[in-house]
Amino acid sequence: MEWRLGRIRQAVILEYLSLGWLAVEVIGSVGVGLLSGSLALLAFGGDSLIEIMSGVVVTLHLKRDSSGSGGLGEGTARLTKFLLVGLFPIIGGGALYSYSAGIRPEPSLLGVAVALGAVAIMSVLWVQKRRIGRETNCAPLSMDAVQSATCFLMSVALLGGLLANYLLGIIWADYIATAIILGFVAKESLEAFSMARPSRAPATAA
Repeated sequence: MEWRLGRIRQAVILEYLSLGWLAVEVIGSVGVGLLSGSLALLAFGGDSLIEIMSGVVVTLHLKRDSSGSGGLGEGTARLTKFLLVGLFPIIGGGALYSYSAGIRPEPSLLGVAVALGAVAIMSVLWVQKRRIGRETNCAPLSMDAVQSATCFLMSVALLGGLLANYLLGIIWADYIATAIILGFVAKESLEAFSMARPSRAPATAA
């Protein structure tokens, strides 16, 4: 029991680090995205904003759990799933706006720096959250690890699109990166929605 509480306290520290970096992602991605007209950066910033809200919920649960008063947090897990599903309309709405407004993204070295930081940091957070979530059987932390994994994959796609635009002047690479990000979000949203459905136990013979 004491070992589990110690691991949960470590997870709280991870969540604080995660929230700090996600705040940098939101400010950097949205700020640079608005200046450069990069939809991929704006979409990535929207993802990071949702992850902050999810991270706050998970952190509150973990702090309660670390005091010995928490359980598996099924209600918290449902809320984190709902927030994950909420990523899709944010990015989809941004894509529709960009297409209708005819936005042409400009190359951005600052955007490349944000994406590089996300690739490095989110990969570590993803692995550590998943490990502690499995060890402690903490459903909200495991779901948050899925979001960190999604953010890592998004950041790889973002980095590729930004580098193609910055180094080669391929403007449409930004839109490809956005489509990939949207695909990741759609996949994770559908999986979260299906996991939220209650399962029916088979009837047993008397």
